[in-house]
Amino acid sequence: MFDDVQGADAPKDLIIGQQAREAMNQLDRRDLLKLGLVGILGSVVPLMPAGTAMASNYGAHRINFRQAHTGDGFNGVYRVGDRYLPEAFDRINYALRDHRTREVFPMDPRVIDIISIIQSRIPGNKKLNILSGYRSPKTNAMLRGASTGVAKNSFHMYGQALDVRVPGYSSRKVQSIAKSLRAGGVGYYSRSNFVHVDTGTVRSW
Repeated sequence: MFDDVQGADAPKDLIIGQQAREAMNQLDRRDLLKLGLVGILGSVVPLMPAGTAMASNYGAHRINFRQAHTGDGFNGVYRVGDRYLPEAFDRINYALRDHRTREVFPMDPRVIDIISIIQSRIPGNKKLNILSGYRSPKTNAMLRGASTGVAKNSFHMYGQALDVRVPGYSSRKVQSIAKSLRAGGVGYYSRSNFVHVDTGTVRSW
């Protein structure tokens, strides 16, 4: 699916840089999880100002999603207070793998926080459909060759982006919720009916 802003370069402060990604490609999925998340599973990178829904350091945080292309998903607690759960992310990372190449890559926990907040603000707490999670360089290059709407250094390649659709709920409203969080990038794709969210700088298109 399309994503990001055309021609956007990967930001300097990516959680997982290009060199790390190349090294990780030689490791198995469990090692990827350990390397990619060991520094951030123990604490939350704040997304929201104090007093907002996700600012509290207490309580369980849940997410319920389905990967549209594989049917795999996750429904449960992924974070307790200010601690992310490695076992949950093992399953989340697998569900959000590149479905074309079957490569698994550690997702940025902050992007899971973003969609968790979005889900909590949708009436009925509807299950999210994820159209694109992690995207390997090979897949990104293939998609970029087919469309000018795919960024050369897509946030998907770094586990920092998700393309989201909510069955039975307006994607325009999902966009509005996502923009109100001011937690990263938000793109609305009306023709394909989905919203892109990422953990880059705050921007929208």
